[in-house]
Amino acid sequence: MLEAEHILSVRNELGEGPVWHVGEGALYWTDIEKSCYHRFHPATAAHETVPVGQKVGALAFRESGGFVLAAERGFALWHPETKRLEPFGWVRQGENPVGFNDGAVDARGRFWAGTLQEGHDNSLYRLDPDGSVWEMDTGFGVPNGIGWSPDDRMMYFTDSADSTIFAYTFELETGRIGDRCIWAESSARPGVPDGLTVDAEGCVWSARWGAGRVERYSPAGRLLETVGVPAAFPTSVAFGGEDLSELYITSALLEVPHAERASRPQDGGLFRYKSDARGRAEPLFGLPVEPARNARTL
Repeated sequence: MLEAEHILSVRNELGEGPVWHVGEGALYWTDIEKSCYHRFHPATAAHETVPVGQKVGALAFRESGGFVLAAERGFALWHPETKRLEPFGWVRQGENPVGFNDGAVDARGRFWAGTLQEGHDNSLYRLDPDGSVWEMDTGFGVPNGIGWSPDDRMMYFTDSADSTIFAYTFELETGRIGDRCIWAESSARPGVPDGLTVDAEGCVWSARWGAGRVERYSPAGRLLETVGVPAAFPTSVAFGGEDLSELYITSALLEVPHAERASRPQDGGLFRYKSDARGRAEPLFGLPVEPARNARTL
């Protein structure tokens, strides 16, 4: 089995949502449990941790600067210069705001993320640049990695609770999705699928929580290769580097017993695998024009 290398000791309690900033040559990711995000420049090894003030499952870059967040109390915008969090397109269940897990931006600048509540009735939401929010599908246990095929005709969405990566047909211009179908079910193998990314060939790379590995699938859903990670709980993946050939892998300490953490110094760290595959630059969340009234639809 090929092996990823440990490149940064950060001891993330729940590192998630890595995303590569092409202009900065930097990797960003969140630590959900510590309510912060990280920025790492591999060329200089410069690293900083930025507190946000609430749990953040995922972040994405905005066309106008700053980030859009899938946060603990709904969607929000983050202004790095002022370190100001601005609610934007909140989602509520009854009187309570809903927290989110993983998220990603499609090629038309819309932000997608899944809620993370107790039970098996979590939903997949789409946040449009005008602030409107659309409930696109529901009935998930632990919503996770999201990605699109290179031709934008297929959308992938993970439910870790079902150990399944689903696929939807996708309409790029409208943002509509078709019926959900099982694309890769893997309950017979160790661990569960977590965050994912899609490379330029249309292959899906999925972190395998609890199994210390990343799996690469063909566009048809066939397992092609496995990359070992020297940490039990890899959480998500993103391509970066000058030619987008470096696969960065986040991980977590969350389920490592405290009595064992001293003897497992790489858990919770950042890893890198130099691949023959190439990733794609991440789309930007579109520039908000005029806030719209929130909408919910299936």
